[in-house]
Amino acid sequence: MKKFLLTIAMVAFGFAANAQDGEFNVGGNIGLPTGDASDAFDIVGSIEANYLFNVAEGFKVGPSVSYIQFNREAADISFLPVAAAARYSVSEKFVVGADLGYGIGMINDTDSGFYYRPMVGYEVYENISLQATFAGFSLDGATASTVGLGATYSF
Repeated sequence: MKKFLLTIAMVAFGFAANAQDGEFNVGGNIGLPTGDASDAFDIVGSIEANYLFNVAEGFKVGPSVSYIQFNREAADISFLPVAAAARYSVSEKFVVGADLGYGIGMINDTDSGFYYRPMVGYEVYENISLQATFAGFSLDGATASTVGLGATYSF
């Protein structure tokens, strides 16, 4: 099932990336686990890619895919979130947004569940933005979440 969902996500993302009216973003974050995950894990790392379409003045939406790994010495867990992303430019330099979707558990029998990620970004150069994020996964009886800092590059 996980391979099937991953294949569907990659095909959908590929179609979106071939469109001409939008912006492709790639980035990475590093963070600290919060909530239920803070007792079990030390650090969290993630990479992301999305393709955002302009739908209104300062408002963009599109597909997003990420890989998020919660690390500790004994064992790790990781997720492949497949989501819809929305970004709104508050000003020329500041953006707020959110990703909503499904986080597919990838290793060590990780549960899958609802994925959410609000974010705030600041453009430091023409194509480079710094961002502060909170990412969470609502799992069966628990929540895995993280607060982090990162950067994105826009094409």
